[in-house]
Amino acid sequence: MITFACLSPHAPIFLPEVGSPEDRELVKNTITSLKSLGAKLKRAKPEIIIISSPHTDWGINVPLYFLDPPASFKVVDYQTPDEIIIDPTRKSIIYPIITTLDSPQQHYQWGQTLYNDLLKNCALNIALVGSGDMSHCLKINGPYGFHPDGPQYDQALAEALKKKDIATIWQLDELYPEAGECGLRSFTFILGILEAAGLNYQPQILSYEGPFGVGYLVANIKINH
Repeated sequence: MITFACLSPHAPIFLPEVGSPEDRELVKNTITSLKSLGAKLKRAKPEIIIISSPHTDWGINVPLYFLDPPASFKVVDYQTPDEIIIDPTRKSIIYPIITTLDSPQQHYQWGQTLYNDLLKNCALNIALVGSGDMSHCLKINGPYGFHPDGPQYDQALAEALKKKDIATIWQLDELYPEAGECGLRSFTFILGILEAAGLNYQPQILSYEGPFGVGYLVANIKINH
């Protein structure tokens, strides 16, 4: 049973070991929201965690730092969404899924396949985490400079998430090809799982910031059983 789901940014600068106090102050709303997700995860009492990300290392480790699962949880080897092996009876496992260059719609379909083939009859509590940043083109002095696709993409994705407008979300990388995002496929993979499960869910955007030219969106996905 899916008891928790969220979307999380993954910038290493959020971590006290990496970001300066001044930098972390600029993303304090993001950090506060991530900590609130950690509290929600504890209440959900997950027994399996599935986290999708376009990146290894920080793409997995930064969200997990704030979600702070019990120490008994172990991270297994990275997998891609087209070839996932999950043991639905094995507890305290974190499955990191690294997205590919295939389309957002393909990742959505892989999420549906994962649910139907492996998770549908799972009796354990499952947590889903979509790890990814928004546009990297929000400011001239950002990592990829500024492009108008950047803020337009971020706004469009936030609005589509609120409405659960899956068809629009699939098209965002084509509508805003210069946005420089890195989370869309991760997010659609998680949405595919949720839709296949037929859950009554609602994305709730907890915060959005972009002080360094990269968009950081934190969303709790409220699940009503």
